[in-house]
Amino acid sequence: MQTPPIPRQIIDEEVKWDKTKTIVSKTDLYGTILYANDVFTQVCEYSAIELVGEPHNIIRHPDMPKVAFKALWDALKKGENFHAIVKNLTRTGRFYWVITDFTIDKDENGEPCGYTARRKSVPEGVVTKIEPLYKTLLEIEKLKGEKASELYFDAYLKEEVGKTYNEFVVDLFEEESQKEKYQKEENNKSNFKRGLNWFFFGDYE
Repeated sequence: MQTPPIPRQIIDEEVKWDKTKTIVSKTDLYGTILYANDVFTQVCEYSAIELVGEPHNIIRHPDMPKVAFKALWDALKKGENFHAIVKNLTRTGRFYWVITDFTIDKDENGEPCGYTARRKSVPEGVVTKIEPLYKTLLEIEKLKGEKASELYFDAYLKEEVGKTYNEFVVDLFEEESQKEKYQKEENNKSNFKRGLNWFFFGDYE
């Protein structure tokens, strides 16, 4: 099968999409795409026909360190469900950030037969906190190799976070989501007060 064309250049621009929606895809045990929902195709700018049969790394952004995907595959091979924060690449070279919940699909005999990934948009605070870490890991990979990046990543999680990557990702997403929710509520209250001030004290024509 012919692989869809790779973007000629990376554009530092976020793709516009409905961030209330959930991106869903299914793959076999080797990461080959078997199914992509409409949200997935709209966001990544490939059609379902183009995606099916292709490796899932067709949407891998070059800003993502390889060690993050190694952590993912290590967990899935152990039979553990997994979460990851990922910057993905669209067909036109733009990007989108998501938190992905990976679950293991099993056949009628209870044996793993593939994976289902459900992705949701992340608050800006998540990107602000995790992007510098990913940049550091990526630089280590380029200069010192993947093993050095993995060792640094493991030490970072142990010494600075005190959590596994999966726990770190889930907690970061929940914390920043709560902050974003609180900020929106405060903004709504502020807008309401301004509206009342105009109503009671504003000038009338």
